[in-house]
Amino acid sequence: MELVSSRCKGLFETGRLLITPGALEATKKAGQGLEPLIDRHKSGDWGDMCEADVESNNAAIDGGTRIMSSYEMSTGRVVWLVTESDRSATTILMPDEY
Repeated sequence: MELVSSRCKGLFETGRLLITPGALEATKKAGQGLEPLIDRHKSGDWGDMCEADVESNNAAIDGGTRIMSSYEMSTGRVVWLVTESDRSATTILMPDEY
């Protein structure tokens, strides 16, 4: 995994920012910058999540549980961002790498 960075303050701490090799390759192929994905995640734009997951994420901001976002890239591939419940790390990964 590779460490990435973001400048957005956001609604919650992300801890260490990591990306799996698969997600790094997929985002490069899509011409997708990492900062916009991280900024969306940190700002509460959960992407393509069902209503129950949106509610869970919103509650997790203050409740200290896992936060997950899902974004479709220009290639049609989906990338996930998962922030650990203890806010020690956020990982960018492909669904098949979960």
